[in-house]
Amino acid sequence: MSDALIQTTLAGSVLTLRINRPDKKNALTQAMYSAMADAVEAAATDPAVRVLLFTGTDGVFTSGNDIKDFLNAPPVSTDTPVARFMKALAVFPKPAVASVTGLAIGIGVTLLLHCDLVYVGKNTHLQMPFVNIGICPEYASTYLLPRIMGHQRAAELLLFGDPFTAQTALEYGLVNAVLDDNAVDTYAQQRATRLAQQPPNAVRVTKQLLKRWRQDVIEEAIVVEAEHFIQMLREPEAMEAMTAFMEKRKPDFSRFS
Repeated sequence: MSDALIQTTLAGSVLTLRINRPDKKNALTQAMYSAMADAVEAAATDPAVRVLLFTGTDGVFTSGNDIKDFLNAPPVSTDTPVARFMKALAVFPKPAVASVTGLAIGIGVTLLLHCDLVYVGKNTHLQMPFVNIGICPEYASTYLLPRIMGHQRAAELLLFGDPFTAQTALEYGLVNAVLDDNAVDTYAQQRATRLAQQPPNAVRVTKQLLKRWRQDVIEEAIVVEAEHFIQMLREPEAMEAMTAFMEKRKPDFSRFS
């Protein structure tokens, strides 16, 4: 899959899933979500895979969803490529590691909540601008974020949707370590390789136990958020925000109550 927008490479029992659309800042389309869902679902049952590693390319993790793609084919139910990817990673039984540099926006942040280890470059810019474009957060982030960092910090990140730094992400407990940008991929690969050398059943059971006490709530939160998300995509606030984005102007929410 050397020319694919989603590349997968297996080496040393580590399956690397690389988002590879640098000309669009690795913005994700429905087709890319389908490819990621396929890869994660296959890795879950493949005995050759012990660890899954997410990364981007050309100094970008992902700028989030491709707005044009979403406007052309907005989701109308919770049975979508996005939902299939979300569930596949949320229930993934093996360790998932993320190597993040450059931009991590929207789902570029919320998918990190479902990884077990996250390493970021010191110049990474993270952002969850859901409210800014007239929709609600997704991927169980309204459940997980307050439990990781507290309600007030989560509320500030989600309600204002401002960018935040890698150092803030570390202080808030979102990531494991902040490194020089050019060292992140190598370090994440080393950690993933070491993890793949651990006793595989012990690793899987430990992950299962770590997630057991909240797994049902996470799966419910993903569905509930998605139902609101889909409805809000069709409402005037979201249409104004996304149209303004396409027209490269500031959205005007003054007429909404």
